[in-house]
Amino acid sequence: MLKAIHAQESKRAAREKAKAVVEELRSMKLKEAAKKVEDGIEETLTYCDFPSEHWTRIRTNNVIERLNREIRRRTRVVGSFPDGNSALMLVCARLRHVAGTQWGNKKYMNMKHLEAAMGDASIAG
Repeated sequence: MLKAIHAQESKRAAREKAKAVVEELRSMKLKEAAKKVEDGIEETLTYCDFPSEHWTRIRTNNVIERLNREIRRRTRVVGSFPDGNSALMLVCARLRHVAGTQWGNKKYMNMKHLEAAMGDASIAG
């Protein structure tokens, strides 16, 4: 149900879907869950204030998850570390590698969309 709220095409549609979800949760006698959705929905829709091209990049943390999977993969190969510093050295070496390669230099968002939206807001405001 929560995924359906965030899959909407506009903030207004997401709010309407959230109201429907809250009503459905109440009809299922899940009053605490309904209250939680109702109280927190505006905070979770903050990404809708940005250009729609950025929404999937803002509302997910795929880049961080990918980096964590890479570090986990590397540390599992080693197995056990003699001390905390050796584990930290491995993680830092991997982070340094990522920062210095193409993977660390990719653009995550096209800022032209945001610049255009800010320009439109300054003209209107």
